[in-house]
Amino acid sequence: MRKVLFGIIITLLLLLLFQYWQNQKDAQQTTFESTQLIQQQIENVGKLVVTEGHFSEVYNYKDQDNYLGDMLTFEKKALVVINAEVTVGFDLSKLNYSIDEENKVLRITNIPEEEINIDPTIKFYDIDQSVFNPFTGEDYNRIQQRVRAELKKKIEASGLKTNAKNRLISELSKFYILTNSLGWTLEYNQNPISELEALKSLELLD
Repeated sequence: MRKVLFGIIITLLLLLLFQYWQNQKDAQQTTFESTQLIQQQIENVGKLVVTEGHFSEVYNYKDQDNYLGDMLTFEKKALVVINAEVTVGFDLSKLNYSIDEENKVLRITNIPEEEINIDPTIKFYDIDQSVFNPFTGEDYNRIQQRVRAELKKKIEASGLKTNAKNRLISELSKFYILTNSLGWTLEYNQNPISELEALKSLELLD
């Protein structure tokens, strides 16, 4: 009788150990699959999140060379028309993050700064120049510098950067939805994100 009871106890212990081992194995497999899924999602959104704008500007360019104490002057001038396509975005392939499998946490440690690209088209009209003071490449470079400086001011005053940030939050919300559905936690700069609205209140750029 004792042998039978001993055999039953041993069998139960073995079953419990096997069940525990199987549960641990399943948990590790689930964590591994979740990690792979999170990494894949990050790779999928590793494209530029871009907002676009169009700017136009018109101004008169004028330059004058003086000789003999201003007795001789050679002037050049033109009407300059600028049309520029501007894009503002974030390259999420440069996103810094870590995955804590043990605690099931996706930690975003740094988001790259926005990238501003300006592609201007410059056209000259009503060109008036002197043989002794013609338009040169230096004039074109000077105009380019002025155009970019003015466009940057316009971009700051526009809603392009705000729109780009909203697009960024939209992409980051995908991480929150995914981690939340898997029972993981999303953190940004050691701040746990408990709801989607919390993303909007964070200072996303250092």
